[in-house]
Amino acid sequence: MIDLARFSTLGALPAPTFSFAPLNNVYWLDTPTTILMLVVLTSLAVAFAVGEVLKRQPETTINPAVVRTFNSRVYAWWMMFAILVFGVLLGLISVVVGRVSTVVLFFAVSFWALREFITLTPTRGADHRALFWVFFIFTPLQYLLVGLDVVMTDFNQFYRWYSIMIPVYGSLLIPARVALAGDYKRFLERIAKIQMGLLICVYALSYAPAILHLRLQTSDGKPWEGSAAGLLFYFVLVVQLGDVFQFSWDKLIGRRVIAPPINAGKTWEGFFGGVVSAALVGMLLWWVTPFRMWEAFCVSLVIATMGFAGSMTMSAIKRDRGVRDYGTLVRGHVGVLDRIDCICFAAPVFYHITRFFFANQSLAPLLFPGSGLGS
Repeated sequence: MIDLARFSTLGALPAPTFSFAPLNNVYWLDTPTTILMLVVLTSLAVAFAVGEVLKRQPETTINPAVVRTFNSRVYAWWMMFAILVFGVLLGLISVVVGRVSTVVLFFAVSFWALREFITLTPTRGADHRALFWVFFIFTPLQYLLVGLDVVMTDFNQFYRWYSIMIPVYGSLLIPARVALAGDYKRFLERIAKIQMGLLICVYALSYAPAILHLRLQTSDGKPWEGSAAGLLFYFVLVVQLGDVFQFSWDKLIGRRVIAPPINAGKTWEGFFGGVVSAALVGMLLWWVTPFRMWEAFCVSLVIATMGFAGSMTMSAIKRDRGVRDYGTLVRGHVGVLDRIDCICFAAPVFYHITRFFFANQSLAPLLFPGSGLGS
């Protein structure tokens, strides 16, 4: 009989134990998270009211294109807020229900965003079976592994699986599946587009719900007993505010366009003003996180910058495909991917910053086997 424990020792990783998180709502919805949600709800209600008032103003007083863009963003923020709040409220039933529902909701957003992305990329008949693998094997499996991870009591049981499945096995098996179909025309171009969509829309975004199972501590070594749902809410809020502030500063003082052929509305003034403004808000909301004020500022600065990088990258893809927006599921003229592009790029960075700099050091032997840490 094979001794799995012996092999896990040789591999410097403990054998998996499948025990589920306790069925209670301790630290799921704490006071800081509740306050933050109420503040965001109030702000969205005010923004919606302002948008409705502006929509009724004569076109001579305000640019109607700006009003339409503002209102479409508000509608999209309502959708994302509803998704997060729905998952949080289900968490009042139990932690497991809240975590699983949040993962499922992000899976639905990922699936739809991937659909929008693939719709814009020309495919051939030889790609269809590979796309079946992408939509119905790799995408569900990625979120299944993340979901299993967030409901297990043991820290990051499945991280070593979902962190490599798409970058390694997806990158190898999908081209092989297309090659087996026998169509070599524009092979590299077709494969690159499929893998780019899978990497951004599925792999990168899946790190957002993975935040729910991070066991964190403050920088002075004290266990953090805050709400993981609140930390996820904080992340999404700061990234989205970075996008809002960049748009606002672009309109107010934007002069030097960064890359006119890619996005004529993105300026250096808007970029610096947006990321600094988002970082300041993130710093003021430090009480929702395990970070100190200056740490919250630095982390927010990084994820706001990554959000900007995501927005520019997806704009370049749209220009390459000759379209203005990815879809119209969200009311207005934009699609889901238009509103989550910044989250896709920021999620893995935020996850790994919090994981590697604020993870509970008592778990260091699991994170860094053989290093001697935590002993």
